[in-house]
Amino acid sequence: MSHKLYYFHDPMCSWCWAFRPLWKEIVAGIPDNVNCQRILGGLAPDTDQAMPLDMQAKLQSVWQKIQQTVPGTQFNFDFWEKYKPRRSTYAACRAVIAARLQDTRYEETMILAIQQAYYLDARNPADKGTLVELATEIGLDKALFSEEMESPAVHQALFKEIEFTHGLEVKGFPTLLLEKDDLFTTIRHEYGDVKGILHQIKQLSQ
Repeated sequence: MSHKLYYFHDPMCSWCWAFRPLWKEIVAGIPDNVNCQRILGGLAPDTDQAMPLDMQAKLQSVWQKIQQTVPGTQFNFDFWEKYKPRRSTYAACRAVIAARLQDTRYEETMILAIQQAYYLDARNPADKGTLVELATEIGLDKALFSEEMESPAVHQALFKEIEFTHGLEVKGFPTLLLEKDDLFTTIRHEYGDVKGILHQIKQLSQ
């Protein structure tokens, strides 16, 4: 019997950036009867409003905490000096879906491009212009990507994934849920403990 492991994430979630190496190991190590599926949970809706200073300070402290607790995770704090950031991640989520529509192999490539742009290169993936640049850099059709990213179909696809996330009462990212016989079980995770995660998955998928 085939089971499904759902990974709930947002491409602009800093904890998901820290989780990236672990996720790669999970995908490589899960049993053959378990399929993986990413779900875009959507951290923050579209807005033109600048992020309040207290929120900026909070997120910078989160970056610092991650650096201290997840060895090897890097951040470029120049981002906070270069921009007037907005608390908005839906555009980045739509970019992932638009990339997936051109070719499913580009989904992972776009996620990585967004993360590297945001966390390492101090570029702003909340801006459509940045996302179009990233799409071009990874080899997507620029005009098609730009059009599809704002299409009703992509907007609806994102909201469908967000509704699925909310329906399962997922409260934060990253979250792993294993579906078996229409039941969803949370997979607990500790950063750096891939063996513990894989053990839970193997036990539940028997």
